[in-house]
Amino acid sequence: MRILVALLGLVFSLSACAQEASSEYQEGKHYEVLEQVVRTTDPSKIEVAEVFAYSCSHCFDFEPLLQAWEKKQSADVYLAQTHAMWNPQMEPLVRGYYTSIALKVKEKTHMAIFNALHLEHKQIVTAEQWADFFAAYGVDKAKALSTFNSFGVTSQIKQAEARARGYKVTGTPEMVVEGKYRVSARLAGGHAEMLKVVDFLVAKTRAERGTKAPAQ
Repeated sequence: MRILVALLGLVFSLSACAQEASSEYQEGKHYEVLEQVVRTTDPSKIEVAEVFAYSCSHCFDFEPLLQAWEKKQSADVYLAQTHAMWNPQMEPLVRGYYTSIALKVKEKTHMAIFNALHLEHKQIVTAEQWADFFAAYGVDKAKALSTFNSFGVTSQIKQAEARARGYKVTGTPEMVVEGKYRVSARLAGGHAEMLKVVDFLVAKTRAERGTKAPAQ
């Protein structure tokens, strides 16, 4: 009888722990659910989107944490970054970001742009200044100039603006999991905490799909 009581107590204890874990992060308190889902790029994977701005000091502080987080993710998760454009004055920075993607140098230049703006206090505004910046990373200056003003980059900017509107972001950095769960530092309680909520939502998405994280 004592063994039975002990086993029942263990079961109730585990059940309580499971319920506590499942309610660790709550809708409306730690994250928000978008009324309309924003279509993701690759439906076969779980999309974690970040909306950021090169001019944002909080984004600058957050970027190293985000990069470390990304390296730990399983193959079924991918990070998609979108540069916010709150006003027309931000367009040179937005255009610079999508130019780096078009030139296939984002991995080399992304943190370098943050550092140039926030640590070195450089002005990178004009097409010429951006071309000079990318030239330091082996890009032909003429190609950088033509890409900066290209139709392709302009199209990427318009798509980014549409995504940001769909995400209903109110500031940067903010994150959206699977096009429907929005997480902010304000709700989560800080940058590191925001990534913990994102991890929770990634696990939640897997559960909704009935899938498991692939082996590392």
